[in-house]
Amino acid sequence: MNIGVLASGAGTNLQALIDRVHGRGGIRIAAVASDKPGARALERAQAAGIDSAVFLRDWFADRSARDGAMAAWLRERDVELVVLAGYMQLLSLEFLAAFRDRVINVHPSLLPAFPGLDAIGQALDYGVKVFGVSVFFVDSGIDTGPLILQRALDLPDAHDPSQVLELLHPIEHDLLVEAVRLIARGAVSIDPGNPRQVVVSR
Repeated sequence: MNIGVLASGAGTNLQALIDRVHGRGGIRIAAVASDKPGARALERAQAAGIDSAVFLRDWFADRSARDGAMAAWLRERDVELVVLAGYMQLLSLEFLAAFRDRVINVHPSLLPAFPGLDAIGQALDYGVKVFGVSVFFVDSGIDTGPLILQRALDLPDAHDPSQVLELLHPIEHDLLVEAVRLIARGAVSIDPGNPRQVVVSR
């Protein structure tokens, strides 16, 4: 399976995929795209010999045009699964239709709790004692797609968002890698009788 990764920042989730799935088990990261010309993720892709490109919003008439160009670029590289690894842009409906049920994202909360930006800050403000990570299929909403994997972490005394994020990073890496492996193996499907329910065969 050929993977395309979209990333906006440092690319630590991308690096986990490069280190743990790229070139293994029939999985290949074929492309990395970013909306940020200076993103560290692009350097990681180049260091691994992976095709990379920038799709800056200002270079296109609108978001749909940008996403259309990005989808075409990914398809030219035979991408079958798109992984959002710290990608900070909303994707158009046209892009999601081009990769129907083939776009996944990782989020630092136990969805449906605390969707959107600053999930950890939201959780701390609410006073939660259990944090977590979710990997899910992307749909038209904000972090509302069908859940693939989740893992919780007890942090009863947490108060620092950066410390919580640091503790959640290894879980993000593990779950994203596991989800990609499962999907590549054909072990993940959406229940046709309940589109909210993802069936995972381990």
